[in-house]
Amino acid sequence: MKRFRHVRMAAVLLLLSLPVFAQESSLSLPADADIRIVVDISGSMKETDPLNLRRPAVRLLARMVPEGARAGLWTFGQYVNMLVPYDVVDQAWRETAIERSSQINSVALHTNLGLAMEKASNAWVSGGRLENTHLIVLSDGKVDVPGEADASAAEERRILSAWIPELKAQGATIHTVGLSEQADIGFLRTLARETGGSFQLAQSAEALSLAFANALNTAVPQEQVPIEGDGFNVDAGVKEFTALIFSGPEAATEASLKLAGPDGAPYTYESAPDHVNWASEPGYNLITVTEPAAGRWRLLGDLGQGSRVTVVSDLRMAVSPIPTTFTENEPLRVEVAFFEEMERLTGADFLSVIDVSLSITASDGRKGTKELSAQSPPEDGIYRDTVARLPVSGQYQIDVLADAGTFSRKFSVMTSFVIPGEEAPLEVVREPLVPDLSEQAEALPGFEGAESPAPAVLETPAEVAEPPTPEQKVQPAAPEQDASEVGASDSDTKKAPETLWGLPLWAWGSGVALLVVISGFVLFAVRQKRHRAEAQEAAAAGRETLDDLDVDEEPPVIEPENDAVEFVPEAEAEEATIPEVTETVPVEPEEPEIPTVEETVLAEAVEDPDPSEADDPASAGLDVEEDDEFGLEDFDLSEFDDLSEYREDSPANDWPEPTDKKENSKK
Repeated sequence: MKRFRHVRMAAVLLLLSLPVFAQESSLSLPADADIRIVVDISGSMKETDPLNLRRPAVRLLARMVPEGARAGLWTFGQYVNMLVPYDVVDQAWRETAIERSSQINSVALHTNLGLAMEKASNAWVSGGRLENTHLIVLSDGKVDVPGEADASAAEERRILSAWIPELKAQGATIHTVGLSEQADIGFLRTLARETGGSFQLAQSAEALSLAFANALNTAVPQEQVPIEGDGFNVDAGVKEFTALIFSGPEAATEASLKLAGPDGAPYTYESAPDHVNWASEPGYNLITVTEPAAGRWRLLGDLGQGSRVTVVSDLRMAVSPIPTTFTENEPLRVEVAFFEEMERLTGADFLSVIDVSLSITASDGRKGTKELSAQSPPEDGIYRDTVARLPVSGQYQIDVLADAGTFSRKFSVMTSFVIPGEEAPLEVVREPLVPDLSEQAEALPGFEGAESPAPAVLETPAEVAEPPTPEQKVQPAAPEQDASEVGASDSDTKKAPETLWGLPLWAWGSGVALLVVISGFVLFAVRQKRHRAEAQEAAAAGRETLDDLDVDEEPPVIEPENDAVEFVPEAEAEEATIPEVTETVPVEPEEPEIPTVEETVLAEAVEDPDPSEADDPASAGLDVEEDDEFGLEDFDLSEFDDLSEYREDSPANDWPEPTDKKENSKK
């Protein structure tokens, strides 16, 4: 009997150890990516993308797909065309994709999305394997095939009921980007959700580059170094870094962005040295530096939301795949390890000098951080943590930071916490025009709880701004080019902004609104002053002397001492009474002092929060009650801060005329 108990105990211990072994073997360096880009060229794109900003967005993907990955580009309308052949990504492939991006147009009659995805995901393209295949699909409309409306509806049902389950079984993932509210949001979200991919709604064509960059980072997360303030640190092991800097259209066409190395000498797009490849496009700059000097590099200029710096080095930080959604039933499990070339590092000498932390940032900017390296380094070299639930459902940014002084790495990806039975929040991407140094490590000195712009992520479709009126839409200056016009410059497409006397219409509208507000304040002040004067005149009628005009209250009665009591005869007292007036003045209760306009405006402003509540997790909206919830026990809630709201009033029609600058292909 005793032997049986020993055998049973050994079996239990073996079963308990199995998950540990599974965890230990689950984390490794990711395999080479397989990226297939599918772009809509239907005629409706003339309205949703009049400046053909799909071209620079596609060029961004072509430049950012990791070296050694496999990739291809398909365009579709009624028919499907493999614009860039599926092949290994090298410099020749990038040049081909950049050159052929000029053939992207808006001339197709239909939107045969199902056929396009089938062609792009055909297993023969990759030798029968789709386990690591990611489709990045862009469309601005619904499934539209030749025939009656019933034909399109039947095709949509076929895609969801027959083709998607087959593709999912083969391991492929679809990441969809819908352009404007005209896109079939429900259908595109279903494609992404059923295959474990992500969906983003690009609010305008100006947001396409950011949406594509986010989709690529979700499909193939790339190692980054954190941007701190106006710069970032490069260690000696970095062979190459790429800075993707989103900015306004002016910054992309003028030499307003500068990059300064550790020696302090700044250079621009025009003066970049031989080892720098600098591409300047509408809305972003992409700067690749090979064999960079170790030290601090500075970015001089505006850094829009989504700006990032990726690195290539032998020393790598690997993070387990982060799902696009998680729930309490399927919690978020995070594993982190470091590799040199292909070998996982387990030595305590190396791991003990690295601080590893997990940060989670809500869509409103509140943030919590947990140290993963607070105790001794793990024996197997894998840092682990589990996030079972968050206070509310919504979009969250997951950041893993590793810092060892001169060495730093960052992993960043978006995910959603979903309460069972609820729909995942809609991720809306706006144009990255507002400068944002959201990656700074600390608040500025002397500014505790400094404000930063909120991320460009909304939680519900209701927060999407209304589409522009026909008068507000930009006017395409040139018709779409035919496929035969290969190599045509983007400068052929011009924008004619609507202006009045040299100023854009939105500026005039803002000025008129400001005048109306000021006029209202002045009118309010005049009425208050008049009301106060009338009150004083009414009170003056009942006073005896002019000295009493400014007295709002009766003076206090002082009781005289016994030896100083003075008796007034009744007759004299009657003579001292206030004489009768011909007009009856109604007695009104005393009114409080009427505030001035400045005081009224300040009183209506947003009140400063109670300092005692600033550090309270419950008042911050991220109250936690259980040990497995993000916050309180696990996270440093002093990191939480309330960020200012993201500005939605940035003009969408102030794009400059695209330039025909040649790319700097120096290496």
